[in-house]
Amino acid sequence: MSERLKGRNAVVTGAGVGIGAATALALAAEGAKVVVNDPGVARDGTGQDKEVADKVVDEIKARGGIAVANYDSVSEWSSAERIIKACVDNFERIDILVNNAGFLRDRMIFNMTEDEWSAVINVMLNGNFYCCRHASVLMRNQKYGRIINITSDAWRGTVGHVNYGAAKAGIVGLTRAIARELGRYGVTCNAVAPSAGTRMTLSEEVKEGIKKRFEAGLITKAQYESSMDFPPAEGVAPLIVHLASDAASNINGMVFHSEAGRVSIYSEPVEVKCLHKDYKKYGSFTVDELAELVPRALLIGYTNPAPPRET
Repeated sequence: MSERLKGRNAVVTGAGVGIGAATALALAAEGAKVVVNDPGVARDGTGQDKEVADKVVDEIKARGGIAVANYDSVSEWSSAERIIKACVDNFERIDILVNNAGFLRDRMIFNMTEDEWSAVINVMLNGNFYCCRHASVLMRNQKYGRIINITSDAWRGTVGHVNYGAAKAGIVGLTRAIARELGRYGVTCNAVAPSAGTRMTLSEEVKEGIKKRFEAGLITKAQYESSMDFPPAEGVAPLIVHLASDAASNINGMVFHSEAGRVSIYSEPVEVKCLHKDYKKYGSFTVDELAELVPRALLIGYTNPAPPRET
């Protein structure tokens, strides 16, 4: 064990399997005391199994670390509060929060039900907010905290699960807003978009869905092959540990990609081209003007990501 996070206390949601489990183990290996939160639901959010969290706790203890299990869901205000409270009750304070909990209910937009939409948004986006909200009060008061929100490259656009893509995009916006609100109090908030082979990415159902997208021409052969060859979950955790450490005290509001052997950072969202006229003198743009100018001035080099099929 190292002592990079000695004296720090962490909560990791969705820590029973995959990236969450790898993160909990990595934080503990650096000396942090960890609340391993996971209600033990299936990939679609159904069921419950306390052994999922217990196994990770047992593994941390077997390696000489300190951890406790928590089985609450992030999807409700009060249960999310209990997750944060579990850290304070067991370890006296909370220093690190890693929001990783989530599940999938894949469907194209024209087939998605209200429940499939709401269930994913509630866990991934609302749950993320709930945990951040409860932790932020404590972190602000103690003038210290590290929040790492797990997003996905799907925030840039995805096919087959608009609920997931929307939630992950929301997490990016939430992260950037929290960073600006809490930074002055010594609390940082960053997002990590991981890539790893987990039950979320490589179940038989997922593989079949990826294959169908490829056969339908929705993704390229290169994208298909890349989607079927994910690196291990353990490769994501080192960046999360770094962002949770004092060495990253000046990193705030950023979005990273992390996988085994590859770490990258997203550019800041900025306006790259602009049309301008003095509306006070000449009035606002007309529809006719925009129909002429937008393609000629703003969309140079643009390619439609999903053009209509030729019949």
